[in-house]
Amino acid sequence: MARKKEYIESEVVEKAMNLFWRNGYETTSMHMLEKEMGINKFSIYASFGNKHGLFIESLKSYKKKVNSIFENFKNANKGVEDIKEFFYDSVRICDENGNQKGCLITNTYNEFSEREDALIQEEMESFMSKLKELFIEKLGMDDSKDKETILRQANFLLLAKHGLVAATRVNSPQEIEDYIEMTFKNI
Repeated sequence: MARKKEYIESEVVEKAMNLFWRNGYETTSMHMLEKEMGINKFSIYASFGNKHGLFIESLKSYKKKVNSIFENFKNANKGVEDIKEFFYDSVRICDENGNQKGCLITNTYNEFSEREDALIQEEMESFMSKLKELFIEKLGMDDSKDKETILRQANFLLLAKHGLVAATRVNSPQEIEDYIEMTFKNI
């Protein structure tokens, strides 16, 4: 007879997500996950298959966490100003109590860039293409820009966003603000 789970799956995934966010995938051990989540490894394996399965669920949880920022960005209609506000919102989420510095997606993108992991690559590509499409849409609100300029600026902003979230790990709030303001001086 199967035992009833004595934990709420979404809560333990959130705890795992925060641990992965702080330490990265490779550095996070099963022992660390057990301790952080408050469940044993057999429960982890039964619910998620393995550490990798738990990590995929953590990425999905993170996406839900930042979805409101994306929805606000998606529904806004001020073009470049919306992108700038999205940059500031991305920094603000890192300042919320309990959140880690940086972006779990960007940290994962960097950590897994040299690995052949189809599931992680799919998650990363989905996130990055969605973000780039939104940049293109917002930049396209300026009728004076041609398609080539919009694409180049979208590529620049995608890289700038990577740099921004990496910088939040080590730079001061003033340096972050200066970075954002200077990024948008030429857009």
